[in-house]
Amino acid sequence: MQKQGIICAILAAGLYALSTPVSKYLLEGIDSSMLASLLYLGAGIGMLVLLAFNRGSKEAPLSKSDLPYTIGMILLDIAAPLLMMAGLNLATPESVSLLNNFEIVATALIARLLFGEKISGRLWLAIGLITVATLLLSMEEGAGFRISAGSLLVLGACCCWGLENNCTRALSDKNQCRLSRSKASFRGLGH
Repeated sequence: MQKQGIICAILAAGLYALSTPVSKYLLEGIDSSMLASLLYLGAGIGMLVLLAFNRGSKEAPLSKSDLPYTIGMILLDIAAPLLMMAGLNLATPESVSLLNNFEIVATALIARLLFGEKISGRLWLAIGLITVATLLLSMEEGAGFRISAGSLLVLGACCCWGLENNCTRALSDKNQCRLSRSKASFRGLGH
């Protein structure tokens, strides 16, 4: 079972890596907000199929106290892909792929600031290195220290996903298939 999880994680990372260049290609013929909606509507449909095979889940159902986190996740997951596709429309897929690493920084800092998580020295070092790399990638060529509009949109998406990751963590003992299906289904309505 653990081997299957590792294989699925590697496959997911590979498919995610392909999503940026493929999305950039698709943006030539589709509006950025429509593409964001279609991508996540597809994710919602995929989660419906997965849910059909995961009926015997023993995870806790969502409760009324989970509503703020669930609503937050849905709203952030509507905003993030809209920002990402708009940023991708203005930037190169290579820089957007690299800027996506800022999600790690956003997730860690939000966890520290809002949820009191501890951050190790090595993680602080990684946060610093990713932040410096992000600043270098975000600057417009020949414009001094001006950050490009496309980079700002991508960084905004990363911040949305960082907060969404922390909301998801708050619901980590809940039925993830059901939760993911709800999130993905609402994302498709973001257009």
